[in-house]
Amino acid sequence: MTYKLIALDVDGTLLNDDHELTEWTQETLIQASRQGAEIVLCSGRGPANTIPFMKQMGLDGYVITHNGAVTAHVETREVIHQFALDTQGLEPIMTYCRENDVHFDINTAFGLYVDQPEGLELQVRQMYYNFLAEPLKLPRWADMTEPLAKFTAFGPIEQMDMVQREWTSWNLPYYMTRSGDFFIDLMHPEASKGTALKRLADSKGIVPSEIMAIGNYFNDITMLTFAGKGIAMDNSPEEVKAASDEVTLSNNDEGVAHAIHKYILSV
Repeated sequence: MTYKLIALDVDGTLLNDDHELTEWTQETLIQASRQGAEIVLCSGRGPANTIPFMKQMGLDGYVITHNGAVTAHVETREVIHQFALDTQGLEPIMTYCRENDVHFDINTAFGLYVDQPEGLELQVRQMYYNFLAEPLKLPRWADMTEPLAKFTAFGPIEQMDMVQREWTSWNLPYYMTRSGDFFIDLMHPEASKGTALKRLADSKGIVPSEIMAIGNYFNDITMLTFAGKGIAMDNSPEEVKAASDEVTLSNNDEGVAHAIHKYILSV
């Protein structure tokens, strides 16, 4: 089978646990691109901290970001599609976070906002540094001129498990997903990596059987099941592996490169 599009999650998939894109993985993706496969990064990150990896590899095209809420062009940084988040339901969520000491941020396509950027705890500041993100001070709703893309809560696994259980019982008007052990994301109810990938593929006349998707976490399941070949990383939870067609090596063992060599470069 010839795959025309390769959809790749970033953290825990493309990057190793040190948040690095290894030289062999990079060379593999460049080689696949030269053979005609379009590389599309599909991340919980925003465009601003996803596009640099495309630039690093010298690749153009598109990135699907904020877990599918925003699709942007790499070269022009134009937002070609966006699922805007309704702000009305966020007030009780923000109040809950503030009362229960749960860190949160609010994202537009290219902006990331927190209550007090100058007073962030060291663990939170390090998290933003690892994700190439620079938080800004959250303005009043009346002063927020751009559509909202995503609301994210961040904290220890036990705290996020508790928050997820609590919010699940609220019947929220959002799509809620775990994009990592330490993150809970709220988005437009139609937003997901799978939905955004389908929109992009349809615009290019690419059918699911011509798509390979590789990911490692629950927020990747929709794209893994949409693609003709869905591959989970070995570091994925069992539920993600079960939703995939097969499992490659872990992100620390360059599983992305191994999968691409197996199905694209060795064909």
